[in-house]
Amino acid sequence: MSIDFSKAAGIHDDALRLRAERTKVLASNIANVSTPGYQARDLDFAAALQSAAGEDAEAGLLAGGGDDALKYRVPYHPAQDGNTVELGVEQASFAQNALDFQTSLSFVNMKLKGLAKAIAGQ
Repeated sequence: MSIDFSKAAGIHDDALRLRAERTKVLASNIANVSTPGYQARDLDFAAALQSAAGEDAEAGLLAGGGDDALKYRVPYHPAQDGNTVELGVEQASFAQNALDFQTSLSFVNMKLKGLAKAIAGQ
């Protein structure tokens, strides 16, 4: 009998993948803070996670679930050059995403330690 670790990790497996994708999107926004006409984007995490939970994880996240969840961000103070990236907003979103990633990683780690203890008979 084999253990399916993707099922053992629960929703956190999908959450980690989505958080990594969101990190890329937010980093791209920060890198283009001075690019005229650049439109800031963000990942609708809740919609993407719901989509991934309802489908096969790889198919839902990589084939179309991630792209469908990307939305343009509406700026609080639009720049005259058409750039919608606001550095403070992007940095705060990036920091929050990093904390959420760490939280999901901690849950996966605890789950795997529990499985290791169960296998060892403790």
